[in-house]
This record gives sequence, structure tokens and C-alpha cells, in this order.
Amino acid sequence: MTPPADPPPKRTTYRHGNLRNALLDAAVELAREGGPDAVALREVTRRAGVAPNAAYRHFADRGALVHEVSQAAMAQVARTMEAELAAVPATDDPAARARARFRAVGTGYIRFATREPGLFRTAFHVPADMAYATDTTAAGAGGLTPFEILSASLDDLVTTGILPEDRRPGAEFLAWSAVHGLSVLMIDGPLRGITPDQADSAAQDVIDMIERGI
Repeated sequence: MTPPADPPPKRTTYRHGNLRNALLDAAVELAREGGPDAVALREVTRRAGVAPNAAYRHFADRGALVHEVSQAAMAQVARTMEAELAAVPATDDPAARARARFRAVGTGYIRFATREPGLFRTAFHVPADMAYATDTTAAGAGGLTPFEILSASLDDLVTTGILPEDRRPGAEFLAWSAVHGLSVLMIDGPLRGITPDQADSAAQDVIDMIERGI
């Protein structure tokens, strides 16, 4: 009878840069499963197959690790928004395209929240200011963060004459507040029991409201 194969040895060494990435990947998965509170250094190192103190070579403390995970989660928000933008049908009407792209930005944001609630919660486990809203660590494939993607879509509304220029200042915060509020109600509030179809309908209704109000 052939004896069972020995389990693979724990990984104790990584090529330059790989350990940090492995730790961050493990932390992102923990956040996906349980939000920012689930990110624990001991569990991160266990999943990466290294000693508990190995994390401190790359992250000063748990707070530093959670911040990196927050930025990585925000970058995933950006990529979901980019996917919605890429799906906007081609048109020769600049105004119609600008409207469609603005709606795609909001749709992508809410869609990410409902599909990845753990990462969405973690994305906003951030400092109490806008210090990292335009940091490249939170950018999608196109190099823009979610806040910058929203800003660009609003600029397009101004360029095409849909949004009056004098109403452009601060419009990001009005639009963001509305879609974020709905997202939180659907993942952590009294709307968390609605069906996916109801969630999609609510998202479009809120975006309609934003478009009429800004």
C-alpha cells in the first residue's frame, strides 16, 4: 500500500515583493468574506503560510494593512464602474452618451455594493477625510479612482450642455451621497431583503432622481 503523500511544506520564503502581495491578497479575501473587521494579521499570515511576525516586515500594524485593503477594494469599485462604462452602447449623440455614461457610473457603484458587500464596507473603512480619494492605489485599470470617474462623468454632462456650469461645483458629493446611501440601505439597512430585480429598479430610480436634481 502506497503511503499518503506528505502535505506540501509551508511557504517560508518569497521572491522580492511576493510576500507583500500574498499577504494583501489574503487580507482582501478576508475582507470579501467579512468586511474590515475580519482582517486579522494572524489569519492573514496563516493563509499566506508564513510566521505571524512576517507581516510586520511589510505593514507597520493591522491599521496599515486594513488601509491597503481599503484602497485595493476601492480599486475594485473603480473597475466595476469601468466595466459598466465599457458596456455603454455607441452613439453619435454626445449628450445621450454623456447621460448613459453618468448612469453607468452610478449603476456600477451600486452593483459593486450589492455583489461585494464585504469589500464595499472595507473600501469605506478609511480616514475621516478625502486624503486618499485620488490616490493611485485606489485607481482602476484606466488610472482613475471612483471619485475621479464620477467627476469625469459630471464634466461630460457640463461639456454637452446637460448640466449647467454653475451647478457643477460640488455635484460629486450630491450624486455620491445618493448612490452611497442607497447602497448602504441595501446591504446593511432595511432594504437588504429586497430582490435583485428590486435592487436594480431602485438603483435606476435613484440615478433618475440625481440626474433631475443636479
